[in-house]
Amino acid sequence: MPSHNDAIDTPDAANTVQPAAPAAARRSRPLLRETRVTGQPGFVLHSYPYKETSLIVDMFTRDYGRVGLVAKGAKRPLSKLRGVLQTFQPLSISFSGKLELRTLIDAEWVGGMLPLEKTPLLCGFYLNELLVKLIARDDKHPALFDHYVSTLNQLAHGEPVPIVLRKFERALLKETGVAADLGRCTTTRAAVDPGCDYVVDPERGARAAVVSDVWPVVTGKTLLDMEREDYADPATQAQSKQLMRFLLAHHLGGAPLNTRQILIDLMQL
Repeated sequence: MPSHNDAIDTPDAANTVQPAAPAAARRSRPLLRETRVTGQPGFVLHSYPYKETSLIVDMFTRDYGRVGLVAKGAKRPLSKLRGVLQTFQPLSISFSGKLELRTLIDAEWVGGMLPLEKTPLLCGFYLNELLVKLIARDDKHPALFDHYVSTLNQLAHGEPVPIVLRKFERALLKETGVAADLGRCTTTRAAVDPGCDYVVDPERGARAAVVSDVWPVVTGKTLLDMEREDYADPATQAQSKQLMRFLLAHHLGGAPLNTRQILIDLMQL
C-alpha cells in the first residue's frame, strides 16, 4: 500500500487543502435523523488532528457526497485506520451519526488504482481542494464521484494533465449547478459562432465580446470545443485554461487555491 499519499503523515496533504470552506461554498445541511451507513465507496479529501489521538476526515462518498467524520484513535501508532486513511486510494467505509460531523466506524482499502506521483499527485490535491471548497457537505453527487475516480485514473496513467483538469473543472461546475451554457449566446439566444469572440458571464453565460471587456476573451470555437469536451486544438487548451481559472475564481468568491499556486510555481522552474 503506497505510503507517500498518506493524508495523516504527509505534510503536503495537510498544507495544501484547507478544511475551511469559503463564502462561495453552499451552506452545509446537517442530517436530522440517525444514520448508519456501511460499505460506502469513498475517498479521503483531507484530514486534520482532533484532540490527542483522533482525526477529522473530510471524505467524498459516492452516495452521500462530502461528509465529515471523526476517526477516533486514528493517530495511535497501532491503529488500523492510521494506515488506511490515505488520499487517492479507494476505500469502503462505514459511519454513523445524525449531526454534520459523524463517527467513522470502519474503513477498508479496496485497491485497484495506481498511486499518483510527481505532478499528477499535486493535481490530485488540486481536485481535492476544489471539492472541499465548492461542494457542500451532504450534497449527493454520484456522477461527480464517478468522474473523480475516472480523473484519478487518467492522471495515474499519464493522460495529458491540462485536458484532464479542464474536463473535471467543467464537470464540477455542472454538478454544482453553476456551469454557464457555452453553446448559445445569452443576449441573442443564437448558437455561438465559431468565428466570433466571446466572454462568459459566470452567472449568465456567453455573450459577444466588446472592446471594454476585462474578462477573458475566447473564440466561439473554444466554447463549442469545451461543450463537446474536445481539447485537441492547442488554442482551445490555452483559452479554456484562462476561462476556467476566471470562472472558478468567481465561484470561489476570490478564495485562493493553494495547490494551483504550487503548480504554477513548479511550471515556472
